[in-house]
Amino acid sequence: MMASGGPVPARADARRNRALVLQAARTAFEEQGLGVPLGEIARRAGVGAGTVYRHFPSKEALFRATIADRIELFTDTARDLAHAADPVGVFFRFLASVIRLASRNKALCDALEAVGEGGFEPSPEVERDFGEALAVLLARAQEAGGVRKDVDLDDVRALLVGCLSMEQRRASSGVPQGRMTALMCDGLRAGRDVTKLPHQASARNETRCEVCGGPVPPARTGRPARYCGGACRQKAHRARARAAREPVRVRDGSGEGD
Repeated sequence: MMASGGPVPARADARRNRALVLQAARTAFEEQGLGVPLGEIARRAGVGAGTVYRHFPSKEALFRATIADRIELFTDTARDLAHAADPVGVFFRFLASVIRLASRNKALCDALEAVGEGGFEPSPEVERDFGEALAVLLARAQEAGGVRKDVDLDDVRALLVGCLSMEQRRASSGVPQGRMTALMCDGLRAGRDVTKLPHQASARNETRCEVCGGPVPPARTGRPARYCGGACRQKAHRARARAAREPVRVRDGSGEGD
């Protein structure tokens, strides 16, 4: 009669081997990216190639598993920061930390660049969860007035990928790490002297705020809304009031009115 605990060692060995493969793959991918041979991963894990294939049907599947693990850490961090007292500072520090950590990890760089090009997705759930967590940080920073309101989540994700690539390229020329990140963050900050962004045509014929350029919620009744909220409505009112108080200057033909 087989002892009740008989199968456990086999399952324990399988779990141990899987953990060894994941750890070896994580290190190898961080150093060399997706180009590392599967045999090299097996060698580092101290197992045969067959053992690797029993747990992961392809090198891409193994790559996805290691990347998903790292992106989930970013997601968990963003969720922990969702209710922080300084939403603007938290948002920019989070972006900087993601770029700093990813720039040291060849696997993350390869994955994030491929995600930006639509060619890689660790998993639908992992990608969705990261986007949702980042969107919360962005929305809170915008509500606090520290991030320009004409920027959306897709803009921020594209900037993350682009900034990561720039940090790597400039680092090879001796440029201090973080310089490109600082420039990116300054471009996201709210202010009077920022360049207005051209807006993409919306399939829903979306109305844009006349002050900040952000999306305007559809009006339930009455005339169509012109501003995204009370703050922009007040800014527009003050601008009209200032314009009304300014004296009208009329040319008299002598040039003295210029």
